[in-house]
This record gives sequence, C-alpha cells and structure tokens, in this order.
Amino acid sequence: MSNLKMYEALNWASSFLKENNREEFAGELLLRHYSGLSRTSMLAMMRDELDPDVWIEFQAAVKRHAEGEPIQYIIGSEEFYGRCFEVNEYVLIPRPETEELVYGTLQRLEKLFPGRNDIELVDVGTGSGAISVTLKLENPELKVSATDLSEDALGMARKNASKLGAEISFLQGDLLQPLLLQKKKVDAVISNPPYIPIADQEWMSDVVTEHEPHLALFAGEDGLDLYRRFMDELPLVLKEKALVGFEIGAGQGEAVRALLEKTFPHAKVEIVFDINGKDRMVFAEMDS
Repeated sequence: MSNLKMYEALNWASSFLKENNREEFAGELLLRHYSGLSRTSMLAMMRDELDPDVWIEFQAAVKRHAEGEPIQYIIGSEEFYGRCFEVNEYVLIPRPETEELVYGTLQRLEKLFPGRNDIELVDVGTGSGAISVTLKLENPELKVSATDLSEDALGMARKNASKLGAEISFLQGDLLQPLLLQKKKVDAVISNPPYIPIADQEWMSDVVTEHEPHLALFAGEDGLDLYRRFMDELPLVLKEKALVGFEIGAGQGEAVRALLEKTFPHAKVEIVFDINGKDRMVFAEMDS
C-alpha cells in the first residue's frame, strides 16, 4: 500500500486487532508511539499521509500485539503515578491498582511517623522500580532501598531510578534476605509480591502468561506462598514501630490479614479495597 492516510492505517489496525481478539484501542497507542505524535496532533492529522517507514514499523508492531505481546513491551514503557517507566520482559508491567498501594503507604507513613525525616523503607520485589522510585520522588526524605531476586529486573529498576532522579539503594536477593545478611532493620516494608495461584494460569490471558515473567506472577497452590515466607522474615527486619504494606490478589485479604495478625498480635491490620471494589491491599501498623 502506498500513500496510506493515517486514518486508513488506524482502521486497518482496529479491524486486524479485533479479528485477533485484542483491544482495538492498542492501534492508536502504537500509531502515536511510532509517529511520535500526541493524541491531539494525531486526531488533527488523520487525513495526512503516513510516512512509509512509520507504516512498516507500525504494521509489524500491530502484528506482534495481535500475537499476544503486551503493548507496553513493544513500546518499552508504561505510565505509573504520572511518570514514565521503562519496562521489558524481565519486569512486570506496572498496574494502576499498585498506584493505590503507593498512595496508601504515603498516607500511613505520615500518620505513623509525623515529622520524621529519616524513615527507612524497603520495597521487596521491586521489578521495574515503580513502587520504590515513586515513593522516593513523592517523599524525598524517605531512605529507600529495594530488593529483587532477578538481576535483570534490578537492571531495569536502576535505569528507571537514574532516569527519574530517585536515589535508591538496590539489593539483589530473595525477599528480605539482603537485609537479614546486613542485619539491617527498617521502619517500613512494602511489597507487591507474586500472588497468583498456579492453577489460574489456565484461564489467564496469554498476553500475561506468555510474556510477563512467571517469577513475578505465580506463588504456589493458593498464591499465598510469598506472604507465608514474609511472616518468618518480617519480625527480624522491622523496628518496633513499623508499617507493612502488601498488594494482594482479589479474595486474599482475609487470609493475608490472618497471617499478619498471627505474626504481629498487637498490630492494627486493615484490608483496603481498590477503586474497583476488590480487596487489593493489606496494611499492618505496629505502634510500639
């Protein structure tokens, strides 16, 4: 096809994606990415001819997405808390629900440690760095460290931290092991760990199961394996007055609350629902 107009390219993409049971809207995101246009400019230029090179790249990208590759991996980024984070196949794509974990954490830290400017916080299983980088940038006085088992994920997190100007100490290792090795104690532990039961793989979208890192998704028969392991390690790394914040899978709230209450009998533990009305976070406050 020569001298294709922008709207024709978009129409092709929409019907091609629809035939392949993908969101038609992805076509617009990809076209904006490859043409370097904002949404407003693109809408104004719908009748303009598309650069042939852009058309080639765009076509290839639409086909990759139709085959199941997540759009964020094709574009190489995702927005989180109003900032742009780079992503690749080694890290989970940041989700909007996780923004609520960040917001809830910032609120509770302020309430639990009023006026303190030396709060030490660790983000466990940082992935792209979305949580740790956002917390540091939203509250620059926090002393933030972040751990991940995957060296590849840490590479991406470091890149995002440096690009967005967040000073974070990155540690490679399993859950809280890096802190245990250093005999380090912190005021807050925040984590969005893998929480999907293995069996759920059956019905999940192939966009997720075929492309996102399984290490960051699945956690045993009931999805609670990592939370159980946290219960062994948390008492060893938390100071007497402390905050724990977890993202959880919908329906896991009561189980995770019970684990925390058993481990910290005097803690104030609350389940928080996300914007879609699903139990999505559990916070525990230990106030010595």
